[in-house]
Amino acid sequence: DVLVLPEGCYTLDPSKPIGCSSLRRKLQLKEIYPDMNVKSIRGNLQTRLEKLDNGDYAGLVLAAAGLKRLGLEKRISRYFDTEEMVPAAGQGILAVQGRKGLDYEYLEGYDDLQAHQAAAAERAFVKYLNGGCTSPVAAYGEIKDGQLKLTGLYYEEETGHYLKGYKTGNPSDAEELGTSLAKELQAKWNTKSLACRKTTKKNREKSG
Repeated sequence: DVLVLPEGCYTLDPSKPIGCSSLRRKLQLKEIYPDMNVKSIRGNLQTRLEKLDNGDYAGLVLAAAGLKRLGLEKRISRYFDTEEMVPAAGQGILAVQGRKGLDYEYLEGYDDLQAHQAAAAERAFVKYLNGGCTSPVAAYGEIKDGQLKLTGLYYEEETGHYLKGYKTGNPSDAEELGTSLAKELQAKWNTKSLACRKTTKKNREKSG
């Protein structure tokens, strides 16, 4: 995920909103730019850039891959790292899909084991939390020094609040790691939510 500024600009104009249509990105942008307003934007990439350069937005948050594919990499003003802007699960990983029952052994030499393990952890995290294509639930796995670090974002639809967290483990236990982190974040939020409800109830009783 990257930030794109209007041509000729080097900073965000606080009087204008940041254009972004992804709820996952919107949630995390509030942490990065707490004083900026975030507004949805529609249209293809060229349409969005046109609206940006016409002064409708202070900046846009887009996928770096899409800009690079169209030769627009020079428009990128800033890359967000995966800690501050947790990407959607599986983002950046290429996969081959084929018919069930056929022999695909010839593809084994092309398989990236680390990407495979990272994807397994990310998918297990999202699956446990029932995340879908439009859900802001996000996960990012990365293997360093022989350990798989999984960063996850848990979103509570009823309240609109979310939590981030991470867990490190053996890459061979990728799916278990993903499920475990999802359970931990969910439990942490449930405990926090329960404490908030108890505090609110006590305050009502005092005021009553």
